[in-house]
Amino acid sequence: MTAWVDLRKISGGERRPTAQGGQVQPSPRGWLTDFTWSDGVIEVRKTGVRLRIDVNLVVEVIYWAMYLLVLGAAMILARLQGKPALAIWYAPDRPRPWYLLHGAALWSGMRAARSPEQADAAFYFDDTTRGAAPAAGELRVFNARCTDISKSHVAKVFAEVFGYPLLLDPERSVGEIVQKAEKNGVHNGRVVRAPLAPETGYVYQRLVDTADAQGMAHDLRTPCVAGRPVLVWEKIKPAGQRFAIHNKRAVMRDPAEVFSEGELQMIAVFIHRMGLDWGGLDILRDKHDGRIYIVDVNKTDLGPVIALTWADKIRSMNRLSKALSGLLGADKETPPNR
Repeated sequence: MTAWVDLRKISGGERRPTAQGGQVQPSPRGWLTDFTWSDGVIEVRKTGVRLRIDVNLVVEVIYWAMYLLVLGAAMILARLQGKPALAIWYAPDRPRPWYLLHGAALWSGMRAARSPEQADAAFYFDDTTRGAAPAAGELRVFNARCTDISKSHVAKVFAEVFGYPLLLDPERSVGEIVQKAEKNGVHNGRVVRAPLAPETGYVYQRLVDTADAQGMAHDLRTPCVAGRPVLVWEKIKPAGQRFAIHNKRAVMRDPAEVFSEGELQMIAVFIHRMGLDWGGLDILRDKHDGRIYIVDVNKTDLGPVIALTWADKIRSMNRLSKALSGLLGADKETPPNR
């Protein structure tokens, strides 16, 4: 019999009401309650992602622990330098340490507010596929319009903006195509052979070939803030493991090095159509037709990518924290919400 362990009992975590009509936020002391584990597999409660405990995962956990120490030092330095300690209210959830928004905020010396009344800015933060932003009084809620990041909606907006499709009809297609769950963050994509009958809860996409001469796939994770790409993390892994969460290596690049001016303009239009104030895009460039394809949108993106060098991690966080400060008005005497 499988024995599931409730990590709430280990961490002493709890869920508590917020100041807004019955909504709940996780206790900052109880982040281990986000997981259950059994038979060598960790499952993320909210998204259902399952991670097998192996050497790769252990190494990445160690790197995350090291990153959190650097993040804490950066937060202390930001406070000592007198950077504006803006208060951010997150709802319905508060981001955990592994979310990129959490890191960029701390890197800038910002703090989490306990209620919208105590905040300078608010973020709709919910690691779900579809949802609705909470009310936050007079505060502007960033990402409030980004309420649907399902694969089908992302592909629909992509086709409308870029003028060419990503989605395919699996019953009318021939050859290798990609099957993915509609749900956000599941990481269960796989290559299937068409024609085939569609399964409920899945979408079917063009297989975008990004492999180089050495058989390595290149993914372009693109964090975006205030309607534009801030940087690009080029993630490199074997093409046969293109859907794996582990990367062989990663490199930080400037968006202008990766995308043409016309592509950057269309990406900006896409971001606006998605209602994304902060988040990450997964972009692939097909080696055959040279076109880019936006295959995923994540308003609660993780990061920085573990496979980056420490120099690129620090450069990334410096750039993202600056972009976040600009979005929230921390570089001005008075934030836009006040």
